Amino acid sequence: MDDAIVVGSGPNGLAAAVELARSGLSVRVLEARDTIGGGLRTAELTLPGFLHDVCSGCHPTGILSPYLRTLPLDRHGLKWLHSSISAAHPLDDQPAVLLRRSLEETARELGEDARRYEKMFRPFLDDPHGLLADLMGPLRIPKHPIRMARFGLAGLFPATTLLRGGFRGERARALLAGCAAHSILPLESLLTGAVAMIFALTGHVADWPVASGGSRAIGDALASYLTELGGRIETSRPVHSLADLPPARVVLFDTSPAQLARIAGSILPDDYLRRLDRYVYGPGVFKLDWALAGSIPWRDARVREASTVHVGGTLDEIAAAERAVWRGEHPERPFVMVVQQSELDPSRAPAGKHTGYAYCHVPPGSDVDLTDVVERQIERFAPGFRDLILARHVMRTRDLEAENANYVGGAITGGAADVTQFFTRPVTRLDPYATPNPRVLLCSASTPPGGGVHGMCGYFAARSALAKLRRLPSRLEPLHEVRLR
Repeated sequence: MDDAIVVGSGPNGLAAAVELARSGLSVRVLEARDTIGGGLRTAELTLPGFLHDVCSGCHPTGILSPYLRTLPLDRHGLKWLHSSISAAHPLDDQPAVLLRRSLEETARELGEDARRYEKMFRPFLDDPHGLLADLMGPLRIPKHPIRMARFGLAGLFPATTLLRGGFRGERARALLAGCAAHSILPLESLLTGAVAMIFALTGHVADWPVASGGSRAIGDALASYLTELGGRIETSRPVHSLADLPPARVVLFDTSPAQLARIAGSILPDDYLRRLDRYVYGPGVFKLDWALAGSIPWRDARVREASTVHVGGTLDEIAAAERAVWRGEHPERPFVMVVQQSELDPSRAPAGKHTGYAYCHVPPGSDVDLTDVVERQIERFAPGFRDLILARHVMRTRDLEAENANYVGGAITGGAADVTQFFTRPVTRLDPYATPNPRVLLCSASTPPGGGVHGMCGYFAARSALAKLRRLPSRLEPLHEVRLR
């Protein structure tokens, strides 16, 4: 009997397995597909020789993860590649706004808002890792309460309120609106100000990186380290019911709450299952990948240097687009996230060629083809972009969910991170990773701190599992033989 089984090999499942194995336990990871990785897969989606990240493409919270930073992933092949610009935000008829590691250089391009921008972020840069450690976890007493309180007083506000009240010009507002839009929430929602601040702050701590060879390198490094620790990974091992699980003392699910309910519902109370059923996944995404004959011809040539490009225009435009998505609409000018992996990593495309990666937010389950809309939005700031397209690959919400069952309705972040689910996902419990059955835990992005390649959900779930294992007998009946009492 294994000490622990982890169902799913996304970054959180692998992180949970690593933490359990580092504690000396016997751990086995079961992956339904023939390759590991979850949202960390890389594939030739368009033409031979063009490597595209299937989901996650840039990793600001990966390089700054309080847990992943403690692991020797570089020894297992992971190499981060950086640009001098983390994020660029093109604007009509004026230079793009650039998020650089230097707070002063970033502020210098914000005109009348330079001092205000520096004043917002400078207090958090004396110990940013401490602040991020407090932010990237479940609701608890922070280790740095004064700094956390200062951050929370500003971050609690909606992004629209924070940015319109804190800045006078469109440049600072636009830069932070692009960061806030990572929340996939209406920018009028509480806590979107915090998301704006977190993403901007990460850019002042480390340049947003891509992984050499593709995002799959992160999963491969975690898997290699897990194997070194004695853990095992079995691919082509789908789990449809408890009967598909090998005997284990505890099982951690790197799955959506819906999958947890389908698989383990027979040993979970009805009230808990009803609460899981009320979980809100939020909007999905429409994603495009391109094989390109050259670099994207941004009107402001400096944008080419950025690992990520926020395409959406002004704060008002971005807020209107994100608000429309939550109304079930498809905006004509959506907020588009672009990642330029091949500008940093020549291995992604044949010599002289490039890859393109972009997605926009759409209503959950949308089946609308937004290829023309997305490409027109990029062409708005990069005239001639379409002339460079050699081939394209389209992923609607159903394609993303087929690729990864955790992406319910195309929601790539594991669920809406609004004020009701930010710290209390998937349901309100003192231990959000635990279920009413002490042998069943959830370790996916549907637990705090939510989506992103950081492994923190898996780490905290593993710590919860370790506490439970200390109280459980060494030999237990298989879970499929357990009956609710």
